[in-house]
Amino acid sequence: MAPDDSTARSLPDVAGQARTQHAGTLDWVGMDGIQAPLLVTDATGEVQRVSARVDAHVNLYRPQVRGIHMSRLYLLVEQALGAEPLAPCMLRRLLHGFLESHADLSDRARLRIRYEHLVRRKALRSEHSGWRSYPVTVTALMHKGRVEIELATEVVYSSTCPASAALARQLVRRQFAEQFPADAPVEREQVLAWLESEEGMVATPHAQRSTATLRLRMAPSFGFDIESLIDQVEDALGTPVQTAVKREDEQAFALANGRNLMFCEDASRRIQAALDADERILDYAVRVSHHESLHPHDAVAHASKGVEGGYRAAAFDG
Repeated sequence: MAPDDSTARSLPDVAGQARTQHAGTLDWVGMDGIQAPLLVTDATGEVQRVSARVDAHVNLYRPQVRGIHMSRLYLLVEQALGAEPLAPCMLRRLLHGFLESHADLSDRARLRIRYEHLVRRKALRSEHSGWRSYPVTVTALMHKGRVEIELATEVVYSSTCPASAALARQLVRRQFAEQFPADAPVEREQVLAWLESEEGMVATPHAQRSTATLRLRMAPSFGFDIESLIDQVEDALGTPVQTAVKREDEQAFALANGRNLMFCEDASRRIQAALDADERILDYAVRVSHHESLHPHDAVAHASKGVEGGYRAAAFDG
């Protein structure tokens, strides 16, 4: 049986009544990893319910006060996330609620939401499709009435090394010269058959699964069209990993890799060009990692928009 208001008021509140033995202001106090349902809107306008982990914090600027009211933050998160889809206006109201519930203790509020964004992806050639899951982190900060929103996600793609491709082509050419001497007549059908044989593919370039990690600072009017952001990065790269794959899809993927040879520097610049052209993005930091099949280490490249006082590439250090 739940206590009535008078009973609740009679319960001791040590955090609110007692003074701390060691005075000091605290940058952030709150909870990490709150489990909550989250409503998100997909590219078709449909609302999905997903599982989320939420971090909720406020600062504590009164040095003599022992603690904040964590239950208030929890209840506000619980009420807001299950009531309406994720959007900048919802985050603003929630952060304002954090500060309103701690009006005498805090003047800054922060919220971080982590979830997996599911997207149905069509196969490259066949009629099949499958689900791709993209990790998404949304961070919102309120201070002096101003809200800053950051969106972070990852795009996984295939990268084929241009240098390795050139070396492989040289070996194929050498093999062809040995197989078909200059002084011997060559029939077209012979060449075609040779090209489809294992001898005709004496060497192949190395390719690897690669990851682009993105941190995007969004304009206040941005409506969390997460799928369009992911799509433009995948389109810039040209070789996102696939879901359902039949032979015709695998062949199309091999063709895409052959047409999109790239070093990590190339991949980073492709993404940079796509993000620079998007007016919704105020600032960004990109980290590209090619998880080398040739080496036991990764090849990496960093890029940023170059906004004064913004991310810069150092956002990923450490």
